Parts: sequence; structure tokens; C-alpha cells
Amino acid sequence: MPTSSRFAVAVHVLALLARAGDEPLKSEQVASSVNTNAVVIRRVLCALARAGLVASQTGASGGTRLARPPREITLREVYRAVEPRVIFAPHRQPPNPKCPVGMHIESVLQGILADVDIAVDEALGQTTIEAVVEAVKPRAGSRGRK
Repeated sequence: MPTSSRFAVAVHVLALLARAGDEPLKSEQVASSVNTNAVVIRRVLCALARAGLVASQTGASGGTRLARPPREITLREVYRAVEPRVIFAPHRQPPNPKCPVGMHIESVLQGILADVDIAVDEALGQTTIEAVVEAVKPRAGSRGRK
């Protein structure tokens, strides 16, 4: 089962935009930081724009910047913008109703998975893009890569 990195990429993008302040960044600049293709970044930026988290401007002096201050953007909003579904999904195909586990597993998992979704939603709601930017700032005396 494939996993998605859209959330991680979106947080990276927003932290980069937050550090840039009022200077709009081009998708190529952002792609260089994320180490991916600019097309991937443009797709993420479109989702973030639909959610009202970024604003883009076309033209030679265009680019993308945050639509709101980073202290007002939570990771919950970011997650919902790029992963607008529950964390864990039930079976893609209904389990065998003649199996003693298959006949009850969906109802058992439904409550557990709902609790997981709520917990993740609450945790993401407690962290802002501003907090992420603060956390990635180089520490005095540390020797991080550029």
C-alpha cells in the first residue's frame, strides 16, 4: 500500500514561504529546496491555494507567498488541504461475510479508526507553520548541511 508524502512536502513548502516573508517564490525555487520537480510543487501549491493558505501571482515578478501569517496556519489546515480524507480507510473490498472475523471486522475497526482520525486532527491543530519555521532554524553551534 503506497504512502503519501504530500503533507510533508506541503509543510516544507509553507515553511519556506514563511521564511521568505513578503518575497514571492517561484515554483522552481521551492522545488530546489524540496528536491523535487516543479510540477509536483505546482500541484501542491494549487491545493494550498484552494484552501486559502497561499496566494500566487503570475508574471516576471510573480510567485507564491503565504496568504495569512504563519502563526495563523495550523498543520491541520495543511493536512486537510492536501490529504482531504481520513487517515486510515476501511477495506477497499468488503470482507467475506461468511468469515467469523470478516463479518465483524469493519464495525470494530470503524470506531478505532475514527478515534485515530480525531487524535491526529487534534495534534495537527496544535502546531502552526510558525512553530515549524522556528524548529528548523539552525541552532547556535550546530553544524547542519546547507
